[in-house]
Formats: sequence, C-alpha cells, structure tokens
Amino acid sequence: MLVAVFRTRVRPEVADEYQAEHKRIWNIAKEQPGFISSKAYYGEDGDKVAIQEWESPDHLRAWRDHPEHMAVRKRGREEFYQDYTI
Repeated sequence: MLVAVFRTRVRPEVADEYQAEHKRIWNIAKEQPGFISSKAYYGEDGDKVAIQEWESPDHLRAWRDHPEHMAVRKRGREEFYQDYTI
C-alpha cells in the first residue's frame, strides 16, 4: 500500500467552483484501479489535508498520469490553490 498526503489552501473567491471540480475528479479517482480510500481534514485556518491510499506505486502513478487528473491539477495550481504541497 502507498499513502499520499496533500496539503492545500483554496483561494476563497473560487471555492464554489473548486468544490464542483473536486467532486467531479474524485468521482473519477474512486473508480481507478488500485484506489483504496481518501480522507480529508480541514483546519480552522483554511488548510485542507487529504490522505489517499493506493494499492501500489504503479496505481498511484497511473492516476497521476490520467489525462483528466493532469488537466485538473494544472488548473488547481494556476487557478484554485493559494498553497499546495504533496
């Protein structure tokens, strides 16, 4: 099993649009081979920490390289996130 941890902070002015896109992409992620689970924790300061579990590094790489996921990650870095770390 492989665990990936993401910390993000969404720009407040795009929060509604981000939520819609996040919901769409996670519906795709949950259907990917090797996906086990995802949990999110929210801080009072606006930070979100997400923990994802995948069966193997190969499964996580396949998700990383999924075309729709690549496009939404780019959009996240350019439009949605104030801050983003993996």
